[in-house]
Amino acid sequence: MDAATLLNISAILLGFAAFFGWLNTMFLRLPLTIGLMVIALLASLAVTGLDVAFDLGFGERARTALAQIDFHDSLMIGMLHLLLFAGALHTDLEALLRHKWHILLMATVGVVISTFFIGFATYYLLGALGWQVSLIWCLVFGSLISPTDPVAVLSIIRTLTVPKTLQVKIAGESLFNDGIGVVVFLALLGIATSPTGHVSPSEIGVLLFEEVVIGVLIGLVLGYIAFAAMRRIDDYVVEVIISLALVMGIYALCAYVHASGPLGVVIAGLFIGNHGSRFAMSEVTQEHLVKFWELIDEVLNAVLFLLIGFEVLVIPFSTTLALLILLIIPVVLMGRGLAVSIPTLIIRKSGGVVEKGSIPVLVWGGLRGGISVALALSLPDFEGKQAVLVMTYGVVIFSIIVQGLTVQTVIARSLPKDGVR
Repeated sequence: MDAATLLNISAILLGFAAFFGWLNTMFLRLPLTIGLMVIALLASLAVTGLDVAFDLGFGERARTALAQIDFHDSLMIGMLHLLLFAGALHTDLEALLRHKWHILLMATVGVVISTFFIGFATYYLLGALGWQVSLIWCLVFGSLISPTDPVAVLSIIRTLTVPKTLQVKIAGESLFNDGIGVVVFLALLGIATSPTGHVSPSEIGVLLFEEVVIGVLIGLVLGYIAFAAMRRIDDYVVEVIISLALVMGIYALCAYVHASGPLGVVIAGLFIGNHGSRFAMSEVTQEHLVKFWELIDEVLNAVLFLLIGFEVLVIPFSTTLALLILLIIPVVLMGRGLAVSIPTLIIRKSGGVVEKGSIPVLVWGGLRGGISVALALSLPDFEGKQAVLVMTYGVVIFSIIVQGLTVQTVIARSLPKDGVR
């Protein structure tokens, strides 16, 4: 894509985001990200309906324009690192460490459990509907739909009244499980695309080390360098630039050594947002840094959720596929239930603190978002790819709109009003 095309697409997307955001503020009054997606979905359906009724060709022109946008690269390269850093910057590290074992179990063991449950269930479900999709590709689908999306979760959770401990667990899990989920996704994708249909445990171990361990180390080292630079000066403009350079530097270095950039920026964001704000920044710098990253977060979220709404134009649908969406949603929710319940049971049995009524909130608050769509769109062609794309998109839309709009009700009904644990 040349620079002129990129500029034109950016201008169009920001124009739509501004106009749809205004419509949402004036009439729907939903949380901004959900409102933008709802309006974009309605606009996409309206364009499709007009094409069917009057053959105006609007849908084809819109699909041609969307085809110029690589959703996977736009999110995984262009937006994700900035959004994750902004989210980690506002996360209380001390509270996160108090619940580290519960968060760690949900982000690792929970993701693996959900991947295999959803994968096997999808295999039998597709077979019953006449889709001949191999088990390994169903497991790939399980891996890309299992991690909760930190972008979706953090954008919605800020609009809710959530007890501090649960907020930390939901946010903490979402910040870390996407990195683990991508490792599981890459391992299963490697098996699915391997000529022998096999990837050795040592290869998976190397992948885990490269993605997770090296990604975390890069985040720590570059985060400390940025912290040391900030501590020596008191100039909020320069310090904001340092924070932006930090995110870009982590992304570039992780891409070069094939490490997990998302985990790197999360670690750096936690370090700068907690230790850095306490020991390296004046109050003026803290205020400007927080406001800068809040604006980055809101603008990129607006564009991302707008794109998700528009993607309905390029996803094929039919009666059979619509039925598949209705059937796969409860399967994914059951997988999420296992991913939450088993780690929670382990923590409870080991004497850890588990909030009464927290499981329904953790299950319903585990939103899927753009990362799942991006991973699905990055898949190579295979028998059943259409079904995987439609299932992913259906789950994401349900998750963000239905779960996002009703999670506050689930919180009110599940948690004790007297705050008893």
